Amino acid sequence: AMIDEGYHPMTVYFPLVVHGAMLVEPTESESKESLDLFIATLRDLAEAAKRGDIERFKQAPRFAPRRRLDETKAAREPKLRWRPEAVQKEAAE
Repeated sequence: AMIDEGYHPMTVYFPLVVHGAMLVEPTESESKESLDLFIATLRDLAEAAKRGDIERFKQAPRFAPRRRLDETKAAREPKLRWRPEAVQKEAAE
């Protein structure tokens, strides 16, 4: 759901001893306004979850080049080198 709001989701959950903890580390170049907007977005998503707005989260991400990645396939068949012809072939499928 964060991708639909224009944010890259967290990839690190820390500390591991706290269930559901998220590590957010904005850069020094972020303005207070952009941080306030990010916080408001997180609060909005939390409220939607509390309300039970399940579809908002089940359908996410809706506005991304790829809907959901097949992480199992990526782990079993890693592509370690980029080749233009492979990208074009996959796009055609």
